Amino acid sequence: MEPVIEMRDLTKRYGDQVAVDRVTLHVPPGEIFGFLGPNGAGKTTTILMLLGLSEPTSGWARICGLDPTRAPVKVKRISGYLPEAVGFYEDMTAIDNLRYVARLNGIQDSQARMRIAERLALVGLADEGKKRVGAYSRGMRQRLGIAEVLLKDPRVVFLDEPTVGLDPDGTQRMLEMIQSLSRERGITVFFSSHLLDQVQRISARVGIMLKGRLVAVGSIQELGQQSLGVGQERYTLEEVYMRYFRQGPMAAA
Repeated sequence: MEPVIEMRDLTKRYGDQVAVDRVTLHVPPGEIFGFLGPNGAGKTTTILMLLGLSEPTSGWARICGLDPTRAPVKVKRISGYLPEAVGFYEDMTAIDNLRYVARLNGIQDSQARMRIAERLALVGLADEGKKRVGAYSRGMRQRLGIAEVLLKDPRVVFLDEPTVGLDPDGTQRMLEMIQSLSRERGITVFFSSHLLDQVQRISARVGIMLKGRLVAVGSIQELGQQSLGVGQERYTLEEVYMRYFRQGPMAAA
């Protein structure tokens, strides 16, 4: 199958600083891909280039065959992005916020009404739609962010630290929703996080970023055997990640 997300030698420099260093990666349709790394590793910069919000210094990327640099509007029509800090109009209700986003995306009001009701029900906010977002908890805001992402019926979604700051119940709800995007809707999920246990629970494969370089890609079992040997029946993502972390960016060489 054609990859939904594709990168080849994707690079971003800011003066003498290399934020993303020759990243090559393919993500197939419907996969939940865990994108790992410490703060400052280049994860968010990579996502911004994939969405056409930042231009690469060299290399290229494709989203469903589209070039984010040359066709950013087309890429945005088929993709959704949930940043770490979700922004809404605090004095507007959830429904009004989603209606505004729908209009920005050219969705007709009659269709938007149905989609908004369905998306709010999907994320467990059907009874909270008329409440002002300023009164929402962080978990409710994150769920509303998922509803917003799904308004466009995207083929791929990018989630940047979607569970940071959530309590255990909110985290569980968010992880279940992410899984349902892939399992029930066939959406490709690019899940950026540094919370290893959560990534292990839902991701088919992971990629590890260190200082701008993609040092490892594969299933946790594959990466465990590569980095720790074949003596274990099961590997944890923490074991695998820490081995690559200790080796540093040279692990990709």
